[in-house]
Amino acid sequence: MTKADIIKDIQKKTNLSRDLIKLVIDSFMETVKENMSQGENIYLRGFGSFLLKERKEKKARIISKNETIIVPAHYKPVFKPAPEFLKSVKENLTIENN
Repeated sequence: MTKADIIKDIQKKTNLSRDLIKLVIDSFMETVKENMSQGENIYLRGFGSFLLKERKEKKARIISKNETIIVPAHYKPVFKPAPEFLKSVKENLTIENN
């Protein structure tokens, strides 16, 4: 599903204009990016959390050049779904066994 698909789906459910929905979605994403880049986590009760995970410094290899490099410590944004979110996905999706 793409952002355009999400906009269409919300438009069908709410009868709001595409431009208004796009503005709200873009504003939401920009707010999340701005706040996370300032070190804040985002918590959406019942949906999930956008968290910053610390990654420690490590050694890595560039195999093609047979070279070792140091990857500096950094933060990585991750999404952790809420228990209700996970339960809904698990209940609605099944893997068919052959």
